[in-house]
Amino acid sequence: MDEISCYCKQVTKTEIEKAISDGAKTLKDIQEMTGACTGNQCKELNPSGKCCSGEIMALLPKQKFRMASSCGCGHC
Repeated sequence: MDEISCYCKQVTKTEIEKAISDGAKTLKDIQEMTGACTGNQCKELNPSGKCCSGEIMALLPKQKFRMASSCGCGHC
């Protein structure tokens, strides 16, 4: 089973990685392409009790890492 990256929207790590390989360079790109990091139930749904934005941004290549947008969770 694929690892969930965004529990609010049930987006997997594989889906995030595919978005990156398809051209996503920022958190905003990933949000638009997958819907990840646009929910607001992080504390309730994510076992870590925090927003997925940090984990998602860690998947972006370092030289292209830009936050270009805040997440939708309201906790960051």
